[in-house]
Amino acid sequence: MLYYTLANNQIVTYFLSICKNHTTGVEQIKKLLGRLFFWMIFLAVFLGVVGMMINNYVVKEEKDKIAYAINENKNTFSNSEINKIKGFGADCIMILGAGIKDDETPTPMLKDRLDTGLMLYQAGAASKILLTGDNGSKEHNEIHVMLNYVKEAGVPEEDIFCDHAGFSTYDSMYRAKKIFQVSNLIVVTQTYHEYRSLYIGEKLGLNVMGIASDQMKYAGQPAREVREVLARVKDVFKVMIKSKSILGGEVIPINGSGISSHGE
Repeated sequence: MLYYTLANNQIVTYFLSICKNHTTGVEQIKKLLGRLFFWMIFLAVFLGVVGMMINNYVVKEEKDKIAYAINENKNTFSNSEINKIKGFGADCIMILGAGIKDDETPTPMLKDRLDTGLMLYQAGAASKILLTGDNGSKEHNEIHVMLNYVKEAGVPEEDIFCDHAGFSTYDSMYRAKKIFQVSNLIVVTQTYHEYRSLYIGEKLGLNVMGIASDQMKYAGQPAREVREVLARVKDVFKVMIKSKSILGGEVIPINGSGISSHGE
């Protein structure tokens, strides 16, 4: 009888110790999760603050390099503006890709960039046009659409240069300098995108001038603005480490003929 009583006591004691250890373990897990949550919130706030600081820095650095803008209230350049743009001495006018509707039609955003670039070319702002965009597949060939658009506008083929590997803004700027041997560059894109484009170009050693092409209100713009905040942070770090473009290629000097770059 005494044996069974002692045995039962030991079982009860063992069970209570398990419960106590379990309770202690749960409390420790709760504390650990609480600390983890705190540091996650802290890290998110910290990264958010750093990201906004970087964005403000990029915008502040480059806003004065956006010389002029074509927009809903201004659809042409004055003679004095064109003369100032000519005085910049641009090697070419870069038109950055912005998506296509189908294999013959640019998106409204890209069409506005193309029209602004053509306006500058026809006014004599530069003697060459550099088209840069994503040519990653047969179904999405920005360069094909852009090239046909400017050819149909009457630009001689030898004045058109095509960068088929402009998969990102960074790649476009990097290749403008390394592949096309550009020094002075007019960049045509929408205002929200100009800041990053000009920042990258400047940090890679280009002399840049921005001409913005905000000719309408574009669908989906809030989402683009959010994406651009993240892209600015990414590209600030890319220029810090002087990242190379994804693809190299044969040098095609901008002061020659662009026909060999067409790939048509």
